[in-house]
Amino acid sequence: MTESGFLDSLFGLFRKAAAQEDWKTALETLATELRAFVVFDNIAVYVLDSRTGALEVAYARALGRGKYAEADAAWGDRVASEVMKERRVVIQTPAHPPRPHTDRLELTYLLGLPLWCGTRLEGAVVFIRFGGPEFSEAHLQAAALIAMWMASMLERRTWQETYHQLDEVQRRIRLQDDFLATISHELRTPLGFIKGYSTTLLRRDANWDETTQREFLAIIEDEADHLTQLIEDLLESARLQSNTLQFKFQPMRLDALIRDVVLRSKQRHPNLPVRLDFGPVAPIHGDSAHLTRVFENLFSNADKYAPNSPLDVTLRQQDETVHIRFTDHGPGIPPEHQAMVFERFYRVPGPDSLSAGTGLGLYICRQIILAHRGKIWLESSPGHGATFHIELPLHAARLPENIQKEISHGHTSFDRG
Repeated sequence: MTESGFLDSLFGLFRKAAAQEDWKTALETLATELRAFVVFDNIAVYVLDSRTGALEVAYARALGRGKYAEADAAWGDRVASEVMKERRVVIQTPAHPPRPHTDRLELTYLLGLPLWCGTRLEGAVVFIRFGGPEFSEAHLQAAALIAMWMASMLERRTWQETYHQLDEVQRRIRLQDDFLATISHELRTPLGFIKGYSTTLLRRDANWDETTQREFLAIIEDEADHLTQLIEDLLESARLQSNTLQFKFQPMRLDALIRDVVLRSKQRHPNLPVRLDFGPVAPIHGDSAHLTRVFENLFSNADKYAPNSPLDVTLRQQDETVHIRFTDHGPGIPPEHQAMVFERFYRVPGPDSLSAGTGLGLYICRQIILAHRGKIWLESSPGHGATFHIELPLHAARLPENIQKEISHGHTSFDRG
């Protein structure tokens, strides 16, 4: 192949790899066809972790006569570390010349090249060859071009990650802005009712009969309760975010707790029929006040998004866990919103965005369940209602401090999905 044809073929491979959507797929595309340009058995790409400063394996592939992944990684690690230290190309050949009948796998030739993103050294690529021959000048030139392309792809990945991070920050800012607009409305509404009806009752030029007075006072009481609940949501959300919410774990019966919530909800949600299906369940170790809050939020959610349709609540024990399902028969939650419903401030859009709540209820539910070492997740399909699942262990205790910090930031392995 002529030099011109060689370069055309190599750059054609670069274009093919660059067309891939992500860095790992691009490297996979590249690695499977690179041996036509540089003879090697294994390849490893190392990238600096921006958070820890450690050199991490970003990609590794055995394509030829390798031994096993651990040994190959160890060889590559040494060369990659030397590349990063010396900031130059590193070539290693066997310490002794090959002897007759020497196992080819004992003759290791390594070529390490730096990955420069502008003036920043961001990683290294290592080619491993068993049994020779040594890397030729032509192979070194081709490898240098490959390293330059990998560095450009790495820089593109960095820019993409930065873009996504900025996009996420902007999304969260929008959520908070929406929250502030919503909370302003939510505060004004009950205050407006309280102010209006109390002013009306105090008018000296009006003589209200007792029935009318009681109606006005009932409205004032309802709106005061609404305002109290709203303020409690804000305070509890802040305590969860700062990891200062206190939990008191003690033996309790979930079936009795849910029945108590159902009885109380009949007054607040008179148009929400509830159907209970409970199996035998052992007592759990939990915080009854906070779990009551979870169940009340789920009842309120069902009444808001699936009014006048039944809410089915099932309770089952499965080995050492208790599984609770809350199933409504409303319009369901669109797929594009399901992954975010437990985020702080997130509200599923409704017919009237200002009446869709504060975006704190499900966030509070999730954090409380996680603090019980439990799981909460959603299943829904448009037109077929929504089911909120909760799994709680029979024996829960306050989580360690490091896990609590993860929960307060919304990241923990106890969460499903």
